[in-house]
Amino acid sequence: MFICVYCSSSLRIDQRYLDLARDLGGHIAARGHTLVSGGAKISCMGAVTSGARAAGGRTVGVIPRALMDVEIADDASDELIVTADMRERKGVMDARSDAFVVLPGGIGTLEELFEIWTARVIGLHERPLVILDPWGFYDPLRDMVTSMYDKGFTRPDVFDAITWASTPEEAVDRAEARTPRITTSAEELAEAE
Repeated sequence: MFICVYCSSSLRIDQRYLDLARDLGGHIAARGHTLVSGGAKISCMGAVTSGARAAGGRTVGVIPRALMDVEIADDASDELIVTADMRERKGVMDARSDAFVVLPGGIGTLEELFEIWTARVIGLHERPLVILDPWGFYDPLRDMVTSMYDKGFTRPDVFDAITWASTPEEAVDRAEARTPRITTSAEELAEAE
C-alpha cells in the first residue's frame, strides 16, 4: 500500500510535530507500506521520511523543481520525482497513493487536504483520508466546516469523507481500512436533506 502524508515544511514549528511525523513514518514502514511525501528533507517532511527509512521502509518523494533548493530535496528517497509545479506535484502524489494521512501544517497542507477531501466528497475517489491530530490543531477547522454545514454550504456527508486519529498507530489503522462509499448522486443527496 502507498500512503501519502501531507505535512509541513516549516522550520519554525514545535519539536512535538516533528516527533509525530517521524513516529508516523515509522509505523507506515513497519506495516510494510510505502510512504509518499512532498520530497523535502526538512521539517515534518524530512521527519516522516527519516522515520520510514529508519524502520526499513520505502519512500517516494514528489517535489516541484522550484522548491528543490527551498525545501531541500530529499535525495535519499528511493524514488524522487521532480515536477514542473505544485499542481503536478499534487496530481502525482494523488495518483501514486492508496490512502492519505494529514498532519498539522500550514496553508499548503490545508490546500492538499481540501483538494483530496473535496474529491472524496464528490465521489472522485473512495480512498481513506485520515487527519492525525493528537493536540486539537484542527479543532477550528472542524468548527468551521460544521458551521458551513449548518448554513447549507456543504453536503450532508462532508464528515463521512474523513476519519480522525489521535495516534500514529490509529492513523495507519484507519488508512488501511476501506471506508464505505459516501453519498454522491443527486437522488441520494435529495433524500439526505
